[in-house]
Amino acid sequence: MRIAIGGFAGLLGSALVTQLRKEGHEVVTLTRHEPIEPSDRRWDLDTLSIAPPFLDDVDAVINLAGEPIATGRWTPQQKDRILYSRLDTTRIVTRALESSARCKTFLNGSAVGYYGPHGDEWVSESDPAGEGFLADVCRQWEAAAAEAPDGVRVVMLRTGQVISPRGGFLAKQRPMARLGLAGRMGSGRQYLSWISLRDHVRVMIAALTNPEIVGPINLVAPTPVTNAEFITAYTHYLHRPHLVPLPTPAVRAVFGSQLVEEALLAGQRVRGGVLERIGFEFDDRTIDSAIDVAERGRS
Repeated sequence: MRIAIGGFAGLLGSALVTQLRKEGHEVVTLTRHEPIEPSDRRWDLDTLSIAPPFLDDVDAVINLAGEPIATGRWTPQQKDRILYSRLDTTRIVTRALESSARCKTFLNGSAVGYYGPHGDEWVSESDPAGEGFLADVCRQWEAAAAEAPDGVRVVMLRTGQVISPRGGFLAKQRPMARLGLAGRMGSGRQYLSWISLRDHVRVMIAALTNPEIVGPINLVAPTPVTNAEFITAYTHYLHRPHLVPLPTPAVRAVFGSQLVEEALLAGQRVRGGVLERIGFEFDDRTIDSAIDVAERGRS
């Protein structure tokens, strides 16, 4: 296949591009900058357009672009960047799809934050959007993707926390854990719905090639863990203690209350209903396996 990818330089996009090319697919990378490589094609956030030949020469498009969620305080300006970086790139794709007779598959990013906080209650693809800023971002993001023309298969990739050697949730935890300073956050009972990077890539490729997958799909392993269980597993792997809970007031002072409440102290216990239905076989079914693969990948 010939596949266009937005957000190709991020954690998920770079791993996906590598695997697609390894499997013999041709990749067209969508960039906001002037093209450097022959595979680059510029997309313009001001005009919401893609440079010619647009998407007319590709079989599928995958959009993973978006401002990182947890890189700083959620000021009004940062919240706008988080939202509109997702909406604008999605609208670029849906506009380009209107004139493409060839491109009939569209995979677009989303996240399990769609469900909002749910305690220990299981949620799946059939559940409605929850409350809060992150849930609203995901709801609008998915609604923008759903504006794709009739005849285009749209898949919303509701991603859990990605366990990776190169970034994401694990990388943020690692410095403190290596120093023996990691600890549960808040009660530690909030659920972490996670997936290893290699399984995430495999699910995206399955969604790309399987016409039965349409609409939202939860990219999560079948065994979510609580925050406390994750800290225990990770510090045990690193042979480090985990004695002191992180002081929530100090974390709020650094990141701001809303980010902490929605992204760090809340959780979702998410079931991958679509993956169960298609019989997807995970390489990493347990958090211990995912941590081991991630840490060995650093060497």
